[in-house]
Amino acid sequence: MRSKEETHGVQIMYIHFHDLADEQIYRHLLSLLAEFTPQVQALPPDAALADVSGSLRYFGTDAPGLAERIRVRTGGLYGLRSTVGIAANPMLARMVAADGPPSAVRTLPDDLGEVAAFLAEKPAAALHGVGPATSRTLSSYGLDSIGRIAAAPLGTLQRILGAAAGRRLHDAARGLDPTPVIPAGPPRTLRVEHRFPQDELDHDRQRAALLALTDRLGLQLRGEAQAARALTLTVRYADRSTTTRTRTLREATAHTPPLTALTYTLHDKLALQRARVRSFALRADDLVPAEHASHQLLFDPTDDKARRIEEAVDRARKKYGANAVGPAAAPTHAA
Repeated sequence: MRSKEETHGVQIMYIHFHDLADEQIYRHLLSLLAEFTPQVQALPPDAALADVSGSLRYFGTDAPGLAERIRVRTGGLYGLRSTVGIAANPMLARMVAADGPPSAVRTLPDDLGEVAAFLAEKPAAALHGVGPATSRTLSSYGLDSIGRIAAAPLGTLQRILGAAAGRRLHDAARGLDPTPVIPAGPPRTLRVEHRFPQDELDHDRQRAALLALTDRLGLQLRGEAQAARALTLTVRYADRSTTTRTRTLREATAHTPPLTALTYTLHDKLALQRARVRSFALRADDLVPAEHASHQLLFDPTDDKARRIEEAVDRARKKYGANAVGPAAAPTHAA
């Protein structure tokens, strides 16, 4: 552990908030972290990176001491436990945070020997970005631990994984990660929900509920001059279990027909023929300003007519209320 005088060098924190399910509280937590350093990067839904290298002298403490202050504040204000990993780069900070039971502050000194010892016996999958397929490939060559990967020649890793991926793995196995902490909040989202008055088995009524959701979501997006790049559909069942599916749109849009088409596709993929559905939630993800959203010209008079109708309906709703005009067969039970 560094002394309070040893405040030079890069000090990165990876903070994981446990049992966090509220997006608004998550945003408050990011604001709290910003009181300690402006270098805060959101990692939704429940984590963040913070570069505190320039904050230690101001607060008159070392990184573990600052981490304890953060844990006390988040616990006192929001009743949340948190785990903080501290290291010289984001990858190592993530790994040291995960190296033990939750609710603690863990520090990995910026020392080559200690970093090598920390990594040596861990499996390849412990490296951020190494998925199951890559891990299986490495294991088939006997490279089943980070220590063995670190000992392998760069050329060997590049022959197995390719030039760029081999180089990245070669560096990562030695504890090197050039990724900076980029100050950024979580991407904006909009969410709408429909709760059935009783658990719903009927496909057509489920479809009508989804139509009502995409209509509401499109109206909100256009009202805020936003466009969505992706949609997430969450289905809650009678036993309170849930299934969530996300898919990217072909282009960022606030236009209801493509939102509806993608939502229907997500619904079809779930194959809910015998499922008793309690509610649907639909979320527009990765929002961008509408003026930044490109629209592919289809040279389709039907599409152009649909957009003109949509604009007219929006004007009517703005004047007479959101319920003045609605899609056919849309149910009224919503939350």
